[in-house]
Amino acid sequence: MMQHIGIILFPGFQVLNLAATTVFEFANLALDEPYYEISLLSERGGLVASSAGFSIGTVPFSDAAFDTVLVVGNNDVEPVSSGLIDFLREVAPRSRRIGSTCTGAFILAEAGLLDGRRATTHWFHARDFQRAFPNVKMEEDRIFIIDGPIWTSAGMTSCIDLALALVEKDLGTDIAKSVARKLVVYHRRAGGQSQYSALLELDPKSDRIQKSLIYARENLHKELSVEQLAEVVHLSPRQFSRAFQAGTGQSPAKAIENLRVEAARLMIENGRMPIDTIARDVGFGDRERMRRAFLRAFGQPPRYMQRNARIAAIS
Repeated sequence: MMQHIGIILFPGFQVLNLAATTVFEFANLALDEPYYEISLLSERGGLVASSAGFSIGTVPFSDAAFDTVLVVGNNDVEPVSSGLIDFLREVAPRSRRIGSTCTGAFILAEAGLLDGRRATTHWFHARDFQRAFPNVKMEEDRIFIIDGPIWTSAGMTSCIDLALALVEKDLGTDIAKSVARKLVVYHRRAGGQSQYSALLELDPKSDRIQKSLIYARENLHKELSVEQLAEVVHLSPRQFSRAFQAGTGQSPAKAIENLRVEAARLMIENGRMPIDTIARDVGFGDRERMRRAFLRAFGQPPRYMQRNARIAAIS
């Protein structure tokens, strides 16, 4: 049975989001008969201008049935029409899946579809999202997240990861792997949005908090408790925790975990050290604790990333 996918466009949409359609195209080519039918939708139909300046033809919103509806993002988070929001609220109950790519998560949240759920978006806009929608659990260091019928992806090329995950869910791992090979991308990307520097992303304005982060990065093998970090910058633990949260948007424990995960990922990608050694050197202590942290950050265990790194090194 053919699955109908509706992709919602609006003026100024980020054109790279349309790369997801190529995943569905190649999934169809891998089968004896097409499985996906794709419709590009907009409020009034007709040509819709993209972020790159050229326009794409669309059909207007209607009562047509969709298995999956995806709303794309744009370069800057800007208001969208009330008609688009109303359409999402109407189509969600009658669709199997609703998803967003990049900053499209803001639109799903505005429609109330993410309340009480986990979601992700482009890392650059994640903190703005948290402030605007406190009822949504924003996980900014994930490539994509599935929470029930709601699928959200991170920024830009992450739309391809999301589309591959949809194909894998529908058609199985072999088809998804085949599509990924033809597109010359990872079937499951070995990494999260932490491809950007965790330390740069924190970017606190306070010299004291910056000093504590530099100390932490240089001493990841140590315990790095709140008490230890507070002592480095001559604050009480309570003062330090409050200042750290205010300056970075993260708790000290979460920030240290992100720094350790980033350091461990780089060690995995750049060498052949055993997982146990890496876990000890970056301060996780044991491989199980590191595995849980990697699953939170990337959705993949360290061994999967290690295997991909070895394959890449010999290819």
